[in-house]
Amino acid sequence: MATQMVERLVPHTAKNKLVRRVLQDRSQRVRHSMQWAFVALNAWLGVQFYLWVRYFERGGQGLSVTRPPGVEGWLPIAGLMNLKYFVSTGEVPAIHPAAMFLLMAFLAISLLMKKAFCSWLCPVGTLSENLWKLGRKIFRRNVRAPRWLDIPLRGLKYLLLGFFAFFITTMSAQDLGGFMQSPYALVADVKMLNFFRDMGVTAAIVLLALVLLSTVIQNFWCRYLCPYGALMGLVSLLSPVKIRRDEEACIDCGKCSRACPSHLQVDRLVQIQSAECTACLECVASCPAEHALQFAVVPRNSADVARRWSGRVVGPVTTAAALAVLFLSTVTIAKVTGHWQTHLPREMYMELVTHANEWTH
Repeated sequence: MATQMVERLVPHTAKNKLVRRVLQDRSQRVRHSMQWAFVALNAWLGVQFYLWVRYFERGGQGLSVTRPPGVEGWLPIAGLMNLKYFVSTGEVPAIHPAAMFLLMAFLAISLLMKKAFCSWLCPVGTLSENLWKLGRKIFRRNVRAPRWLDIPLRGLKYLLLGFFAFFITTMSAQDLGGFMQSPYALVADVKMLNFFRDMGVTAAIVLLALVLLSTVIQNFWCRYLCPYGALMGLVSLLSPVKIRRDEEACIDCGKCSRACPSHLQVDRLVQIQSAECTACLECVASCPAEHALQFAVVPRNSADVARRWSGRVVGPVTTAAALAVLFLSTVTIAKVTGHWQTHLPREMYMELVTHANEWTH
């Protein structure tokens, strides 16, 4: 699997003279602000969706709110199915169209800005990051799996992605359209909510185990099990923006590698091409040397890196702005073209929502 693609591995040499940074690094402050803004957005969507579901469960009594299409961002399988249907037919699906547009936005982010969706926007990624940081405070360290175990475990998320991709790609457009029109698919978002509201003992144990493992092991879910992150990582291999290391400015202190949550050998690479790199910029923030590490547009000819970096560096504010523009512009296009809302009659929603747990296919 594409996990450790590199330009070239550079052996350590004598340290260069340290030229300290002139300006304080702001990357983590900006990234964390972006993370929590997206967490707040998802929390707001969740509350609105819950109120919408409760209105129908009460038979049309109580507070009536509009169904938030943004909740479909939590339906990645529906997004993949709709994208396959759109590519096959040229028609935007009527059911859960927001799922497809949000998936397209996140794929565009990965294509242009590396795997930044995972470390800048994804609420699960934010939770995972804060869990391992909490674990580090409690236990003074995080557990790191040995390489012989880490590599095959990382392959699990690609196997899961392959399973879903095979299942979806082998379905015809007609089958996809029929499935998305089924009662099960129509209320897939409601069933997702009910999973957490009516969680069984087994599911609770599994979730608790994931939380505990994420506290001990850095980004356990994201690193080993998330097929969504695997897809973003594969697309990110085509990104023109990467972490670049200037060998002449680097003092070989190794701080960048120790700071990398993905355990990449940043201090021995000229550029990070790995699908595991989430563009979190932790390595850049930890680097004490001026211009030694940069998140930058990679030139086609990598010779004379320092000179060719001029004007190509992508700062944290620019990264945040690019993510916001890509996300908001995609949502705006979907709204303007009338492909954001799922339009179903109120009477149909009343029937579907009140019997959501009865639909199995």
